[in-house]
Amino acid sequence: MAEGFIPVSRKEMEEKGLSGVDFVYVVGDAYVDHPSFGCAIIARLLEAHGFSVGLICQPDWKDPESIAVYGEPRLGFLVSSGNMDSMVNHYTVSGKRRSKDSYSPGGVMGRRPDYAVIVYCNLIRRTFKKTPVIIGGIEASLRRLGHYDYWSGKVRRSILLDSGADLISYGMGEHSIIEIAEALDSGLSVRDITFIRGTVYKTRDRDALEDALVLPDYNLISQDSPAGRRAYAESFAIQHRNTDPFRSSRLAETYDGSLFVIQNLPSLPLTTREMDDVYALPYKRTWHPSYDAAGGVPALGDIKFSLTSNRGCFGDCSFCALTFHEGRIVQVRSHESILEEARNFVKEKDFRGNIYDVGGPTAEFRAPSCQKQLKVGTCADRRCLFPRPCPNLRVDHSDYLKLLREIRAIPGVKKVFVRSGFRFDYLMADPDKSFLKELCRYHVSGQLRVAPEHISDNVLSRMGKPPVSVYNAFRREFEKINQKLDKKQYLVPYLMSSHPGSTLKDAIALAEYIRELGYMPEQVQDFYPTPGTVSTCMYYTGLDPLTMEKVYVAVNPHEKAMQRALIQYRDPANYDLVKEALIREGREDLIGFGKECLIPPRRMGGTGRGAGKPGREKKDVSGKRTGEDRGRGSSRPQEPGRNRKREKNGGRR
Repeated sequence: MAEGFIPVSRKEMEEKGLSGVDFVYVVGDAYVDHPSFGCAIIARLLEAHGFSVGLICQPDWKDPESIAVYGEPRLGFLVSSGNMDSMVNHYTVSGKRRSKDSYSPGGVMGRRPDYAVIVYCNLIRRTFKKTPVIIGGIEASLRRLGHYDYWSGKVRRSILLDSGADLISYGMGEHSIIEIAEALDSGLSVRDITFIRGTVYKTRDRDALEDALVLPDYNLISQDSPAGRRAYAESFAIQHRNTDPFRSSRLAETYDGSLFVIQNLPSLPLTTREMDDVYALPYKRTWHPSYDAAGGVPALGDIKFSLTSNRGCFGDCSFCALTFHEGRIVQVRSHESILEEARNFVKEKDFRGNIYDVGGPTAEFRAPSCQKQLKVGTCADRRCLFPRPCPNLRVDHSDYLKLLREIRAIPGVKKVFVRSGFRFDYLMADPDKSFLKELCRYHVSGQLRVAPEHISDNVLSRMGKPPVSVYNAFRREFEKINQKLDKKQYLVPYLMSSHPGSTLKDAIALAEYIRELGYMPEQVQDFYPTPGTVSTCMYYTGLDPLTMEKVYVAVNPHEKAMQRALIQYRDPANYDLVKEALIREGREDLIGFGKECLIPPRRMGGTGRGAGKPGREKKDVSGKRTGEDRGRGSSRPQEPGRNRKREKNGGRR
């Protein structure tokens, strides 16, 4: 018996003295009972409220019996693809199949289907025709209304319709799942659960439209035409501006004028007490023992000894789905909750004294961006940090700094790293540089990963990122502090190619910037269009949905390959692409042997500029070879919940 775990089989259910369960939870991940995994949070939360749960992890989607192991649940099925979107989990941006699934036992790929939520729900409906089915997690949350699907190249319907489910619990889900469970437990039909925040339902009752903003009809937004794309951009803009729990409206998407998908208001943010309660649930903090023979579940990795301190992000980058999924209002745990978890690390037999992260979507955010957000919500017409910090923004690192000091002081803790992303523009807006000084002194292991993403202000403005001058100022400050500390530490900038707005001219400018730094990126992220982001809308429509301005988009695979190659212009394998791009843009001045040149006039074989075996070593900004950070994928898998911002915060239920 797997003592203390949620049951993963009928045998384990019976060993707990149960003849059946209230909810059967079908999930595309292996079961890791840790608060960085959405499945564990939702299952433990339901248990804490008196509901029994049986897990079916990675069922055989070709066999209807695989989801019938517990029989019919008393209240309903819960379905999630897992912590990651199944399509991002399976494919790179170029459409190549990934070789490893970190959320499966032993990292084995192929344990879940494409479009997992839809497949699982259709499997359930083959046997359980009338049992309530509630879907959630990142895959369902970002597809809750009509959405552009990069993998099929078209606008798809709400996942609620394609899956045949009854309800979507969107966002992080803690509030809505308990309200849904209690409503079903009271005897209410799932068809009548139309009133819960953080849910989406379908209806043919036209009265449901009375107090809702009606979006353009699906038949219009799905048209492959300029009018259809413009309507899609307008629809997405309305959705993007209605992700705030305090000032949003209910939304309604129509299908043929007679079927309506209704999005209720977002759930209210968790209070600090509620966050503490979620992380205090009795997690076993490891994978289910049935995976031991396969070597466990790789995704647990460093996350096992990492600390989540917040959720939500007011950074609001265009390519990030956090606004659509978690929202812009930052929610935090108390110091005592975090410190208690850290103290428990010390008791673990495999803890070696290192805490690998203290953070969340953005590490140093420890409060809402301004005082008014918890009363009236976030602004619909401005961003907190872009194009420059809002005058109402509270810039304060003192609470986060105090937290890091307290964790460092715990007996048995040797080192505390900060590996979550942090906003260097927020840091530079703080006149007190105490946090950066202590970050460099105590919390960086030689390299600090930051995300300028690009250096062209034209591209950065489409990304919702600060101008390159802010990054340059941060870089100088970082170098100055490390000189004073007599530390040789370097910045490792994350860079993105082919983001909407990026031309070959912009890509060449980025290559020249890299040349000046003496930096050779080992890996580059191509822009990956995932549901729920402003950038994906730009990619599909050629319009910025927030301004309706036209945006240049590199969609031709060959041009995208050239933009990517320019970032890694020293790689001999990229020589022809780089040369073609430079000639196309009239930049033959960068072809030659001068120090300002990117490539020589011809391939140099085993010697000269650009020679050498690629992909083995990385150079830091000083040109020093580090050999660290190997193996980062060519397209960093995104929580499309933050696409890229900590998968551990991206999947709930």
